[in-house]
Amino acid sequence: MIHAPHPLSPRAERVILLTGFDPFGGDTLNPSWLIAQALHRQRIAGHTVVAAQLPTVFGQSLHRLAALVQAHQPVMTVCLGQAGGRGALSMERIGININDARIPDNTGMQPIDTPVVPEGPAAYFASLPIKAMLRAVQRAGVPCEVSQTAGTFVCNHVLYGLMHLLAQGTGPAGARGGFVHVPWASGQGTPHLPLRDMVRGIHAALWAAVLAPQDIALQAGAIH
Repeated sequence: MIHAPHPLSPRAERVILLTGFDPFGGDTLNPSWLIAQALHRQRIAGHTVVAAQLPTVFGQSLHRLAALVQAHQPVMTVCLGQAGGRGALSMERIGININDARIPDNTGMQPIDTPVVPEGPAAYFASLPIKAMLRAVQRAGVPCEVSQTAGTFVCNHVLYGLMHLLAQGTGPAGARGGFVHVPWASGQGTPHLPLRDMVRGIHAALWAAVLAPQDIALQAGAIH
């Protein structure tokens, strides 16, 4: 079963929580965190961006995220993660209830075929307006796509865990959330995008997310 969250409450505080990860897999930097840092305290249509770092660690990342949501009560949470090998910002559509790590996390843990949440639903849709965000990023001149899979590493772990937190009522009623994968920054590998372009793209995506309470119809599917 795929679950979707309920409508936004007008009483919610106007905070956007924007998270990134620490470096992993031998990298010395993680562009997801650099982007989040660059947008910290930005004002977007009456909302304030609060940036925070998550550890690239199964379990610990969700404990940290839950504490951040409790503390800041964000109306929107957007988690960013690095996806080396992708050439565009990727708006993730869905998180699945599985951990299946191809590489160890930053503590050496490498779970195989374990649930993110025992007895949780099979999957959650992100509740961000991903098509509106896609259009805004593309109009800003930054490559962007909708992704049908967030993988099975810590990024998917966080996306599924975030949506489960929101479905369970953590944070303000009707809060929305989702995940965006970003490519390597220049100098990390190929393909890559300049960090300034990714910051501009995520900034445009946040504006679109705030201004589009309902998503738009826009072709962005996949054949396989």
